[in-house]
Amino acid sequence: MNESDEALVLRSQQGDRSAFEELVRRTARVVFTRLYLETGDVHKAEDLAQEAFLVAWRSIRQVTDPKGFRSWLFSIAHSAMVDAHRREARKKRSASREPGDALHAVSDPGAAPDAQVQREESRQRVLSVLRSLPEEYRVPIMLRYLGGADYDTIGQQLGLTNGSLRGLLNRGMARLRAELKGHEL
Repeated sequence: MNESDEALVLRSQQGDRSAFEELVRRTARVVFTRLYLETGDVHKAEDLAQEAFLVAWRSIRQVTDPKGFRSWLFSIAHSAMVDAHRREARKKRSASREPGDALHAVSDPGAAPDAQVQREESRQRVLSVLRSLPEEYRVPIMLRYLGGADYDTIGQQLGLTNGSLRGLLNRGMARLRAELKGHEL
């Protein structure tokens, strides 16, 4: 039996951890992809998603309308991202007053610096174009190609049929390719 999100929220409010775990399984990819789209950093998005789910578990009893759980969860994730950004800004301000850290001077033994810069510029260009796409294309693309979700999972999370989802992905990828060609130098 496939329980609705609303029923899982009600069970979670009664302290049922397994119900909340199922809500996490159902929403983790979409929360991660939205955070990744905003931050552009996989590790930061993962940390923020974990923080958002922890806050959500602690605050689940505050949900007054179980049907609005996902939007409530997205607002928690957004708040976690804003708070993290503020903490980082404070750290940067205080670090600029302190003597330089020797670790910042150590080079990365990985790829050549010019290759790293080029890869980062390409990644930022793709993220920028993704952010500019309409949400109807952006979210499915992020879930499929960055979040690694399968068609059934994406369709369930977004309330789309398989055919509708494939059409959105196809049109979205065509727009993404066209936009990326327009952004090349």
